[in-house]
Amino acid sequence: MSIGKAVAIFSSFTFLSRILGFVRDILSASILGAGFVADCFFVALKLPNFFRRLFAEGAFSAAFVPVFTATLTKDGKEEALSFAESAFSCLLVVLLSLVALMEVFAPGLIYILTGGFGDDEVKFQLAVLLTRFTFPFLLCVSLVSLLGGILNALGKFSETAATPIILNLCMISALIFFSNSMDTPAHSLAIAVTLAGIIQLIWLYFACRRVGYRLRLVMPKVTPKVKQMLVIMMPVALGAGVIQVNLMLDLILAARLPNGSISFLFYADRLNQLPVGVIGVALGTVLLPMLARNIAEGNDDECNYNQNRAIELGLFLTVPAAIAFMVVPYPLIHVLFERNAFTNTDSWQTAYALMAYAAGLPAYVLAKVFSPGYFARQDTKTPVKYAMVALVVNMTLNLILMQYFAHVGLAMATAISAWLNVALLAGGLIRRGHFRFDRSVLIRLGKYTLASAVMGGVVWGLMAPVSGLIAGPLLMKVTGLLILISSGVGSYIVMTLVTGAFRLREMKALLRRKKAPAADNAS
Repeated sequence: MSIGKAVAIFSSFTFLSRILGFVRDILSASILGAGFVADCFFVALKLPNFFRRLFAEGAFSAAFVPVFTATLTKDGKEEALSFAESAFSCLLVVLLSLVALMEVFAPGLIYILTGGFGDDEVKFQLAVLLTRFTFPFLLCVSLVSLLGGILNALGKFSETAATPIILNLCMISALIFFSNSMDTPAHSLAIAVTLAGIIQLIWLYFACRRVGYRLRLVMPKVTPKVKQMLVIMMPVALGAGVIQVNLMLDLILAARLPNGSISFLFYADRLNQLPVGVIGVALGTVLLPMLARNIAEGNDDECNYNQNRAIELGLFLTVPAAIAFMVVPYPLIHVLFERNAFTNTDSWQTAYALMAYAAGLPAYVLAKVFSPGYFARQDTKTPVKYAMVALVVNMTLNLILMQYFAHVGLAMATAISAWLNVALLAGGLIRRGHFRFDRSVLIRLGKYTLASAVMGGVVWGLMAPVSGLIAGPLLMKVTGLLILISSGVGSYIVMTLVTGAFRLREMKALLRRKKAPAADNAS
């Protein structure tokens, strides 16, 4: 399958998931608001996600997929299945132990992260209880990551991409039908998170069975392949840990700012993550098994071609999205979230955070493109070094900028350190001769930037004419926002056609193509 087609399939499901995610966030903002209950829930949601990204989607996926792909390519299906079963059993034992420890020591961890929320006992106890509800989600979703790695290595991306839809549907159902059935709406939301993890696990288990990979529970055993995976995994865990500790430190600092700061950052990041999730995660997920297969086959030209096309696809969407988020953040936040418990002040504070996050948006996506270039070669140490440099810079900037810009300073520091990380990742690959930019990528980047600047000007110019609509009743608000969005999208598409940044025949060729040309046109 070509990279364009694979990304299109994955992105389509992810886009549907993100739309449902926005429905979920709109309901959450309306019902939870941005007060102490919302802050407690978002802390409880971040903790299992922290460990999921650290061990499952981070270290485990980066180590499992290349080893599984190489085993499948060289040794066949039976050996690959045996390796997957051993890895599954070992992961299950580790996860059961971790979840049990977290259930017992949740109060201590929450106190360390939040400082006891300024000795607010009610807020602290609520955060502890919600964390105990959500943490079993880690067990399920980590095993989901392994099953998804099998499917992705086989070129089956749709089933994995659909799993976040299950989470969003469960949370939406909890908000609509059960928000008044417990002490707070956050209680039903937290339970829905773990229930969604169970359903996701069942969904992907049967998806693997359909393609002939019926995993059995075997006695946990560190086989040579599992040992190889662990050797690769440890540096990735450290590197992912650096990134996730970075995010957790942001949470720790935000918890010490005025009430609502955690929620402002959460809602801003959710909007910012739309293009990252739709294109960035899709690119990273599709690229890793592709590059691993290219390298196993000794096809360096194909590997370089795939990464260049991934950069083009990523920047085509993220450059204009970044400009839009920086130019008109308030109308987006105001229309999507401001109702009931979510106030106008909350909208402005969230909009400021969105502007800061958006400055790093292309970097978040490019990191998903360059990191697989290391992981596919089973080099997991170098990204760790770069991540640690970025962490030091981020924390230094956090402590400086939060003094002047509060929660917005935390978002600004995140964006700056993201660009530093990408520069280091790209530079490392180039110096080793593992990557070279095609001339077409550099030309297209200039054209995307020009088209995005024109789009930003058009949207900015329309702000005054539609301000009356944005300030009106809900239907008028939505109409005004749709005018801004459609004008922005329309002007961007026109400019990409005028400048030649986008050609339909090239996109069709990218969707059909499976092999690189004999020689790429490198700059």
